Amino acid sequence: MFDRATTFGEALDDPDARAILERYMPGVAASPMATQFRGGRLGQLVAIVPALADLAERERFFAALAEVGDGTARAPYAPAIAPDPAYEGDDVARGSAAVTLPSPTPRWDPLELRFAGPSHGNPFVDVEFDAVFTRDGSEVRVGGFYDGDGVYVVRALADAEGTWSFRTRSTARSLDGITGTVEVTAAREGSHGPVRVDGFHFRHADGTRHRPLGTTAYAWTHQPEELQQRTLDTLAEAPFAKLRMCVFPKSYLYNANEPADFPFPGSLADGFDLTRFDTAHFRRLEERITQLAALGIQADLILFHAYDRWGFADLGPAVDERYLRYVVRRLSGHANVWWSMANEYDLLWSKDLDDWERLAAVVGEEDAFGHLNSIHNCRPVYDYAKPWITHVSIQRVDVYRTAENTDQWREQWGKPVVIDECAYEGDIDQGWGNITGEEMTRRFWEGAVRGGYVGHGETYYPPALPGEAGTVGDDDEVLWWSKGGALHGTSPARIAFLEQLQAEAPGGVWDPLPSDWDVPWGGVARHVKVGYFGFNRPRFRNVILDDGSWRVEVIDTWNTTVTDAGVHRGQVRVELPGRQFMAVRLTRVAD
Repeated sequence: MFDRATTFGEALDDPDARAILERYMPGVAASPMATQFRGGRLGQLVAIVPALADLAERERFFAALAEVGDGTARAPYAPAIAPDPAYEGDDVARGSAAVTLPSPTPRWDPLELRFAGPSHGNPFVDVEFDAVFTRDGSEVRVGGFYDGDGVYVVRALADAEGTWSFRTRSTARSLDGITGTVEVTAAREGSHGPVRVDGFHFRHADGTRHRPLGTTAYAWTHQPEELQQRTLDTLAEAPFAKLRMCVFPKSYLYNANEPADFPFPGSLADGFDLTRFDTAHFRRLEERITQLAALGIQADLILFHAYDRWGFADLGPAVDERYLRYVVRRLSGHANVWWSMANEYDLLWSKDLDDWERLAAVVGEEDAFGHLNSIHNCRPVYDYAKPWITHVSIQRVDVYRTAENTDQWREQWGKPVVIDECAYEGDIDQGWGNITGEEMTRRFWEGAVRGGYVGHGETYYPPALPGEAGTVGDDDEVLWWSKGGALHGTSPARIAFLEQLQAEAPGGVWDPLPSDWDVPWGGVARHVKVGYFGFNRPRFRNVILDDGSWRVEVIDTWNTTVTDAGVHRGQVRVELPGRQFMAVRLTRVAD
């Protein structure tokens, strides 16, 4: 049977299926790309065929495929497993499990209750467990999780000072009906709480401005310890405030190494137990999230992706939901977590739009603290107007033009725009991974003056620079975009300079302002205006000033300099060096 999970090569090798491919996707089936895509799933490839962007046409394509082949159906997905209401007998006293309460917990830290409970059977699926907290005059339900060796945990985000009371609920008698109180104290210095949407921008819960100028290291937590530590050391010196990273490991170009462990216990050779979770694996992930928080970095966690050789991209609805509940219950107590439902959602061949809506609802149900959530595309963009989506997370829609669409996307969806993937600074053979540092910086600026945020990534083929290590152990393909390690590019220092300039604006952000046909202007109306020339290189610019006096400055975005051109009124000719990547900043001054 041919369906979404069938590889392109399998269908191509069957005469009847090949005829259908040539009818519905001739540009792929009858082209040199056919060899390149042999291992791709049909459910992925439909995303790159313009004619199949129409969902009705796509359904006709799969219906035609279903009529050919030998009729052998795929094995059914694993079923849902309901908690066992008789997991503990009547001889077990209700609420008898010992509880370990935390010492007073600073606001915005994880607040953790630990219970010594039963371990027979399979507590991951046999036991349902949560706690209802009452704090600050309101109730909040927080799901619990099994942490192995008879330990059950409820982890909340301490989002309000004062006394919290709790009562547990469980299908295990010993864990049901336990009550107590815990104290939440004032926040630690430098702890600002989770990031929230603030119009077209972002603030932490305590009001501190957040600018998500981020980077990407998809699989850094699936690498050897030495490399993970090198990544943290690099991030400590880098300007980035957000890191995109996957919960599942990645199988793709330059990603052939096998992780030491996985979210599920098992291995590629022996298979995985999808009814249990590897608690040691998750504890290490939590440690990394905590270390990112100490660096002031948001962990933008990608929950699903298609780059897979272990079967995690096609677990089936029941396992998908069980995985999501476990992940969200474990991690939503961390203030610096964002959710990304998927990297390139349209390449996950086993999920359609209804599936994504269902899975997003699971995250919303389990996340009692409202962390940011979005979903990232390959080709067709998602409907970011959906109420569960807090911000636009989008990748390039054209080889060259993407950041230039930022202000249009703000107007279209009425939400903050984060271009999480604009391509990567590097020198590999793929077009998405070989732009220059100058071009990466330009894309950041094009997005910034239009009121959005652009994300960084780096793909220099190792060794990237003479004398720089590009290997760890036996792995000679350590590229930052996936495995982390060291940064070799030239754009991070320029991104830091841009962030500094934005921080100097009233309110710490730029919005799009009325612009010229050839120069976009952004900033803060009536206070600061920034015009960016990009790859143009004028020797001068005549600028008509708004009423009042304005300080004029020439910004070299590449050499990171700001040159004062004096205070002016009315109209001014601004002298420029005739180089690319220049900008002009106008700041109103008191008369």
